[in-house]
Amino acid sequence: MAEHGSFVWNELATSDVEGAKSFFGELLGWSFRDMNMGGQGTYTVIQSGDKDAGGMMSLANIDAPGVPPHWMSYIAVDDVDARTGKVVALGGKVMREPFDIPNVGRMSVIADPSGAVVCLMTIAQQDG
Repeated sequence: MAEHGSFVWNELATSDVEGAKSFFGELLGWSFRDMNMGGQGTYTVIQSGDKDAGGMMSLANIDAPGVPPHWMSYIAVDDVDARTGKVVALGGKVMREPFDIPNVGRMSVIADPSGAVVCLMTIAQQDG
């Protein structure tokens, strides 16, 4: 299990996935593994050596018109619902209420009091 409060994933939402693969592949030596997400398009796992290091997806897969290309960081938390429930009282804003990602975990999108956006995630327990 990921340690509470630690950064656990980084994800690129871009208007040009193939261009990003080419750019970062050449720049950093990353390789990529595409996963078909059914009606939600393709999700690309970024690999650094043999380790999964992050992901990327098309902005077309995000229901947020006008959002520019960006990197998003994910922070592991012990209870995403409880932590998200504290955001407003601490001066932040809940951008997206907690929701489930099958076989991954539960997450929310929040902004801190300055407006910086980050995801909180409780990672699903893996059997075995």
